[in-house]
Amino acid sequence: MAGKSKNDSTDAYEGVTVSFGAKFARSDQFKTVFREGMALVEAAAAYLDGDGRKEARKLKPPHSLAYATESMRLTTRLMQLASWLLIRRAVSEGELTPEQAVEEQRKIKLPVAGAEQPTRDFEALPERLRDLIEQSIKLQERVVRLDQMLDFNEQTAEGETHHPLSSQLSALHAAFGSEAE
Repeated sequence: MAGKSKNDSTDAYEGVTVSFGAKFARSDQFKTVFREGMALVEAAAAYLDGDGRKEARKLKPPHSLAYATESMRLTTRLMQLASWLLIRRAVSEGELTPEQAVEEQRKIKLPVAGAEQPTRDFEALPERLRDLIEQSIKLQERVVRLDQMLDFNEQTAEGETHHPLSSQLSALHAAFGSEAE
């Protein structure tokens, strides 16, 4: 193309990103994950506040210590997951800007998938607590994968979300840009 350099065609694609995260947060799949996550938070709270207290009183040391440790870990995990889900939903509903969401997201410490190791006395814990822990770990693994896939935490110096394919796209347009026009 006359009068246009290869850099001009590359520049046309700089800053062009498809916001998969925004689309995902409005999707039925996200709504399902959101509902499941919030239902799990409610189920855990009801258990820990009701039958869980009764079951915990029946445990003898060291199992009572394992119960206290695992119930605290469960609560912490679920609050982190609920925060992540609520931030995603708030962005999709326009309650938070993506920039505000990034700031809020930094406060949440999602662990590396597979990092959760229950106590050695896990099998001695009440069945319902073990079930809630396992469900929360599965949800956590889903959220960690989604977070990585959505690239929510990775920011460029300008504060824009970095798209993992942008450098490859730029290289392709630099190499083949004049033929594609």
